[in-house]
Amino acid sequence: MKFFIDTANLDQIREAQELGVLDGVTTNPSLMAKEGITGQNNILKHYVDICNIVDGDVSAEVIATDFDGIVKEGEALADLHPQIVVKVPMIKEGVKAIKYFSDHGIKTNCTLVFSSGQALLAAKAGATYMSPFIGRLDDISSDGLELIADIREIYDNYGFETQILAASVRHTMHVIECAHIGADVMTGPLSSITGLLKHPLTDIGLDKFLADYRKGNQ
Repeated sequence: MKFFIDTANLDQIREAQELGVLDGVTTNPSLMAKEGITGQNNILKHYVDICNIVDGDVSAEVIATDFDGIVKEGEALADLHPQIVVKVPMIKEGVKAIKYFSDHGIKTNCTLVFSSGQALLAAKAGATYMSPFIGRLDDISSDGLELIADIREIYDNYGFETQILAASVRHTMHVIECAHIGADVMTGPLSSITGLLKHPLTDIGLDKFLADYRKGNQ
């Protein structure tokens, strides 16, 4: 499973990259605004800065909701850097644009997916990635992980190459369960990745090893 980090914070991206397990980055306008990145030129530059830190794909989201606008924005984003993946919303015009991008060799991430039917449309249109938002489903008492399992079965039935990118991951157990189900990618905050490092027995064992070493070298 690929690990993406869902942020626009360059320090957090660097930390994840330095850990050696980062495969890519997802961003959106809300995350940009959180970091104080405003204005089109600043946003575009920030995407390039992210690409210069990581080795893998970087999702950059379009703002337009009409076909021509999505295509125009998406082509401009794709021209920024070879690692850019155009992030397109799951709407009618978005599906049409994903098909266009697929036919023209531009990688896409279909975002704001909340049902297996939407996931099926994204795959049929040729999306590179498809992002079901599991945390947001959990927030309204729906089972986000069950959706991942349903999509995995559908995609495997027909050999779709679209990668399931589990988005809105909130914590480490989301990561583990997505790995069990077979999600191709997870994207979440830095804490959802670094949290996998933690176990009390690791800390206890390391403390004991170090204490024994110090006793033997006094």
